[in-house]
Parts: sequence; structure tokens; C-alpha cells
Amino acid sequence: MVRHTRVSGALAVLAFALGALGCQPRLEGQIDCPVTEPNGAAPAGESVSPLYLTQDGLTTVLWPDGRIPFDSEGPGEIRDDGSLAMKFPFWRADGIRGQLMISGRRLDDDSPPAFGEIPEGYGDTGFQASAIVFPTPGCWEVTARAGAAQMRFVQKVVVQAD
Repeated sequence: MVRHTRVSGALAVLAFALGALGCQPRLEGQIDCPVTEPNGAAPAGESVSPLYLTQDGLTTVLWPDGRIPFDSEGPGEIRDDGSLAMKFPFWRADGIRGQLMISGRRLDDDSPPAFGEIPEGYGDTGFQASAIVFPTPGCWEVTARAGAAQMRFVQKVVVQAD
């Protein structure tokens, strides 16, 4: 009985510590996805939008409510292998120079990493078209880098039934 109490007490301390760090324990069937809120900071020369996210000299546009929806009629592409590709625009602020690189990791389950498809021809400054390919639906943390600049954001990738 004492041993059970110590284990329960240790679990309670661990749960408290994780909560203090902003981590939520994941229970089977329960998915917590702490999506990133856009900050509305538009890149130079672009119209104002509440969906812009700017961090460390990089800007992109996030999806409303942090949910990237995929279905047969919507934007994005559901590929034959089941992966999900969605276009994302990026802007490098003045002074940010370098090839855009995009990667991602799934937060709520095991999965191969997400990756960016970045077409050539845009140079290494200013605007860059891209797509992010998610191997599976779920909660994804995306990291984008260009030169010394880096941004991170979390979005939930959802496949909607037709």
C-alpha cells in the first residue's frame, strides 16, 4: 500500500511539473494541439490580415483557428500515398537572406517528418512560394528557416469527410 502511494505521489508531482511547463499529458483518444495564434504582423508592402504570423524576420499566413483542412473539394492536395500538401507563402524581411527550409514534427503521435517543397526561381530574399507536406493528419510543429532567421508554429492538420 505504501509503495502504491509513492508511485501515485510521483505521478502527481510529474503531472504538476509538466503542467507548469505548459505540457499537457496525452491520454489515449485525447489529443491536445496548442495551435499558434497569428500576430497579424504583415510583411512590408502587403495588406493587413489578422492571419499573418511574423517571427524573427519571417512571415507566413496561418489557417483560421489553427486548423488546416483537407478534403476532395478544398485547397491543398491529398496525395496517392496519403500525404497532405498545402501551399504556404513566406516572406523574408529586409536583411534576411538565404534559402527557405521547412521541416515539421508531429506532436501528438509518431510520424515521419513533414517537409517543405520550395520551388526555385524566387531568389534568397523577399517572397517565397512553398508547400508543406504532412505525412499524416495530426498536430504539427513546423519550423521554417532562412539564413539566421527561424520561426516555429503549430497547426492541426485535419482530413474532413466528404
